[in-house]
Amino acid sequence: MTIFIGKEEEMKRKVCFMFINGVYAKAPERKVLDMGQGEMIVVGVGSYDMACDEASKLADEGVIMIELCGGFGTLGHAKVTEAVKDRCKVGVVRFDNHPGYDNISGDQKWK
Repeated sequence: MTIFIGKEEEMKRKVCFMFINGVYAKAPERKVLDMGQGEMIVVGVGSYDMACDEASKLADEGVIMIELCGGFGTLGHAKVTEAVKDRCKVGVVRFDNHPGYDNISGDQKWK
């Protein structure tokens, strides 16, 4: 369905991929890719708390889904899902033992 705002401007669908990395310990970083009919927002965060704050903001901004990288464990996924309070869907790429984290879970690394 296309929703028109005025005569020429279309509302674009927004989706997000969120990854977690200690490089972003002080502040999250966003990049927006214009995909024509929508936007792909890529967000780097440094903790589960930061992820929850960003996810809530993204949901408020109209993002319809957030896909979490494999660096989020099951606890991180649950926390982000709770933070958006059914305002958008949250999915996850799963690595129970993440190869980028010396084969430990994101839950062990990012508690």
